[in-house]
Amino acid sequence: MQPTKKVPSIQLETPAFKNEEEEAQWWFDNQDKLADKFEQAAKNGLLGRGTMVKQAAERQAAKSTTIRLDNGDLTRAKKLAEQKGLRYQTYLKMLLHEALQEEEERSA
Repeated sequence: MQPTKKVPSIQLETPAFKNEEEEAQWWFDNQDKLADKFEQAAKNGLLGRGTMVKQAAERQAAKSTTIRLDNGDLTRAKKLAEQKGLRYQTYLKMLLHEALQEEEERSA
């Protein structure tokens, strides 16, 4: 068995932002650090293994369905999703997933 290679952390810690302007300024101010981290990830062969690649694969694997919702429920879902910084479709999928999980646990 070959020894495992220790790879230095390539993640850049991001603070909690008060607004989009503050976030945009942080990304601008740290663009050199970001470029360095990207180059480090490329050297370590870690590109293509991140969240975006996983999400794209999950989207391709997911099946599409259509569901009709009451206008009031849809409006409420959009409002709540916006408060959480999510797209409403993502929020509804999250709620459905949680409800199905809870139902399975109750049934077991």
